[in-house]
Amino acid sequence: MASNAPVGKPTDMSAPHMPKVAGIDSTVPGPPHTTAPLSGVPAAAAPSEPVSPPGALIQDRLATWVSDLTTLHELTERLIRTASLDEALREVLGAGSALVGARRGMAVLEPADGLGPASTIGLGLAHAELGTIETVPCGAGHYGRLLDGLPDPVRTEQAPERIPDPIAIRDVRTEEGLDPRHREVAARLGYAASYALPLATEEAGRLGAAVWLYDEPAEPTDRQRHLIGLYGRFATEHLARLLQVERARVQVATIAEELLPSRLPRVPGVQLAARHRTGPRGGGDWYDALPLPEGALGLAVGSVSGTGPSALAAMGRLRASLRAYAVMEGEDPVAVLSDLELLLRLTEPARSATALFAYAEPAQRRIVLAGAGHAPPLVIGERRTEFVETSLSAPLGMLSCWEAPSVELSPAPGETVLLYTDGLLRRTGDAMDRAFARLHAAASSVPRADRGDPGAVADHVLRTLLPEGLDTAVDGEDVVLLAARFE
Repeated sequence: MASNAPVGKPTDMSAPHMPKVAGIDSTVPGPPHTTAPLSGVPAAAAPSEPVSPPGALIQDRLATWVSDLTTLHELTERLIRTASLDEALREVLGAGSALVGARRGMAVLEPADGLGPASTIGLGLAHAELGTIETVPCGAGHYGRLLDGLPDPVRTEQAPERIPDPIAIRDVRTEEGLDPRHREVAARLGYAASYALPLATEEAGRLGAAVWLYDEPAEPTDRQRHLIGLYGRFATEHLARLLQVERARVQVATIAEELLPSRLPRVPGVQLAARHRTGPRGGGDWYDALPLPEGALGLAVGSVSGTGPSALAAMGRLRASLRAYAVMEGEDPVAVLSDLELLLRLTEPARSATALFAYAEPAQRRIVLAGAGHAPPLVIGERRTEFVETSLSAPLGMLSCWEAPSVELSPAPGETVLLYTDGLLRRTGDAMDRAFARLHAAASSVPRADRGDPGAVADHVLRTLLPEGLDTAVDGEDVVLLAARFE
């Protein structure tokens, strides 16, 4: 089993040695590739035939060294442009396929700390074929032995864990000690050899393993192993960084969900539905619906400036304060927002927020609402789809004293009032006037069969306005929709 360490030094060079770059050893022999390299990436050059003049031999070796450096540079540049774990794993499989000369492969992400996420990505393998490979007992498979032997990230400096060597199986049919199930799966999927590489470093610990499958008996040469070993160490560090980002994103999203209502109240005369999508860095958008005395209902949406944990904490404090003010004086939305503005200005003078609060009486189908720097609600019904005309107002915390007039509306039976945050508009990537026009068009196109369900109305607007999901180019923007259908 070969190691990824460089093998030997040139002995016929009389000039001073060139400095080692990125661990490349120019003496590792170069094999021909059995698969086409990735598009746009130069393949590692095969060594030239030895020639008698020593100078020509040196030039050939230097040319091979430069070619390897160029190949690794191109591949690592492509890798660092990936922004998600699945995307990075696919890039690793493609790059490894070009480096070791295999057509198919799979990567398994399984962090040793058990905190996840765990996933399996294939190259040239269908989902069913990946499942077939996973039926091989873990300790007998290509990657199972690596995963069993990879170290946990918790180590001591006195006794660091050793990263296991890659595992090469030159011929599945003749390899000694293979589990019969392994040979059976290989015959069914049509591969004859494999090369498994641990995705682990002493710094990152165990993240997983990658395996490439050959259609015929074969194994990487020393030079190929050396190159894939260097690339694999870089890829592991990149995957470790993406893993930290993904875990942080999941934690932020979990906190945001916990700060929002776990369920919406049931109030006679109105049906409620909410949709919340957290942005990449976690913003401070929120919604709320709370029953009030005498069968009334308070509806609110808002957004706190900033992103990350601090914005989430501020959002939680603001939402809790608004609930208290709504219980005490909810029938006057202007008073509710005025109190909220005073609290924000006194306790968090460096922060601003937008908010919209509506006091609804479902039995009378009457709504009184006030907004502070917030987008106007939409009324969606059989005969109309229109924005509610609200007065222009600055966000909370922007003026020394906030106050704006409220507006009153009376939804017809079967109409849905849609409240939303600015993130829905910003996620489109359009100018605000264009985004408002697209939102109106999306609401107008709700199918007749879906208009009786506020959740279906919200889903249709999301799908139509953001057909490709959240635009990741707009960092930190959450999306919130709160739909209330009046009977």
